[in-house]
Amino acid sequence: MSRVLVASDLDRTLIYSARALALTGPDEEAPRLLCVEVYQGLPLSYVTETAAALLAELAARTVFVPVTTRTPAQYARVHLPGPPPRFAICANGGRILVDGENDAAWSRRVERAVADSAPLAAMRERLLDGAEPTWLLKERVAEDLFAYLVVDRALLPADWLDETAAWAHDHGWTLSLQGRKLYAVPRALTKSAALHEVAARTGAGRTLAAGDSLLDADLLAAADRAWRPGHGELADQDWRHEGVTALEEVGAAAGEELVRRFLKAAAGE
Repeated sequence: MSRVLVASDLDRTLIYSARALALTGPDEEAPRLLCVEVYQGLPLSYVTETAAALLAELAARTVFVPVTTRTPAQYARVHLPGPPPRFAICANGGRILVDGENDAAWSRRVERAVADSAPLAAMRERLLDGAEPTWLLKERVAEDLFAYLVVDRALLPADWLDETAAWAHDHGWTLSLQGRKLYAVPRALTKSAALHEVAARTGAGRTLAAGDSLLDADLLAAADRAWRPGHGELADQDWRHEGVTALEEVGAAAGEELVRRFLKAAAGE
């Protein structure tokens, strides 16, 4: 049988902050949780214990590849159930980790690919043009590849966002608002390109994927089968694509259901 590669986004797809868990019902009926990330000495991200058991089974049965917009350093804080994945895709496809180490050859290919977009310095300048301290909380650069802002979403001006998104589009960049973070990413920097590379290296015959944000859309479209949860940017926009199933579940319940779907699809169901 051909190998099955499972490529899944992490935040708000498989793992959840306390705020994003979206637990419903009485507290006494809440699922038991497993912390999978600690930041500055405090628990940050969780999966349910049911999802944890399913993830360990998934890692044993497939080539499981975490795919994230996180930098490698941010990804290193996440400890998923099961053995450490041989491959991980970080920085929105800008970095491929092999046994935890950056693949330098892939990084060089990415640098050539993003050269067609406006320089990162120009995109950062545009992001900060008109930004107000009332809603701009932080500004960061990731791996010298893309930038993001941490914002107070309720105070973020819609006209500023529209104008900045239009500028980004005209200069080869993509804007994506995910929770409190506004990402500016070169159009050539995609999770799907890294997925194809890892699939080729592992000899995968089938690819499965999941994700919740606009930056996951190309990943889902590139997989043989894919799913999105009932929350997130893609759900908000009612994004659809052939081969992509939209789940009704949200929060931690969606995380569990996604892993169940992966296992069934890997088994040929």
